Amino acid sequence: MNDEEMKLLSQIKYDINGLIPAIVQDVNTDEVLMLAYMNAESLRLTIESGETWFWSRSRAELWHKGATSGNIQRVAEVRVDCDADTLLVLVNPAGPACHTGNQTCFYRELEKLY
Repeated sequence: MNDEEMKLLSQIKYDINGLIPAIVQDVNTDEVLMLAYMNAESLRLTIESGETWFWSRSRAELWHKGATSGNIQRVAEVRVDCDADTLLVLVNPAGPACHTGNQTCFYRELEKLY
């Protein structure tokens, strides 16, 4: 990591639980695949391994995306928003993002407003 990246990393604002939302997007299609949460450790593992790691709020443990399903997400880029309180993780997915088998977790439509 260069100095600018290290500085940006130090500015990340985790919530009171030590978490930051991470929006995961397919780098090739721009489709939003999922929203998950990262803590400092899962972000470090994501950067070091080049694959997504998250903090599972329901299981209260680190979660390597695809460890059991094989649907890993290879990281192309991690971006930080202007307030440093949300991450955008651009990935090359090796399969569906959703545990239901859908490509994206956002497959259900509530209402069309146009």
